[in-house]
Amino acid sequence: MKFWTGVITDKLAESKSFYVNLFGCEVLFEEDWFVLLKLGPSELGFLRPDMDGQHPLFQKANPGYGMWITVEVEDAAAEYDRIRKLGQPIEQELRDEAWGDRHFVLKDPNGIGVDVVQRIA
Repeated sequence: MKFWTGVITDKLAESKSFYVNLFGCEVLFEEDWFVLLKLGPSELGFLRPDMDGQHPLFQKANPGYGMWITVEVEDAAAEYDRIRKLGQPIEQELRDEAWGDRHFVLKDPNGIGVDVVQRIA
């Protein structure tokens, strides 16, 4: 078994570009209605809303809140510098937390928080 997640959104192209360009995700599948990305063993899908044949639970677009995506990295400071140099807005600056994470936060095209994390403790 494994987890993977999906986001229902009209912003398939923007989402693909964000995750491929910032994190080097591999595109496993792409159509005008669905994009599936892979990063390490993890997969992240983007589904167009209001698709005929999809269960009603998979019809409405994600409102951009109530969920987050974490990208675990070896060196959060290096990733922070690299992503900042690309001109990507940073929502929360790099910082260390008492629970043992060094991280910073981005916002993806869907408004979802992306927590870029290095475990330091």
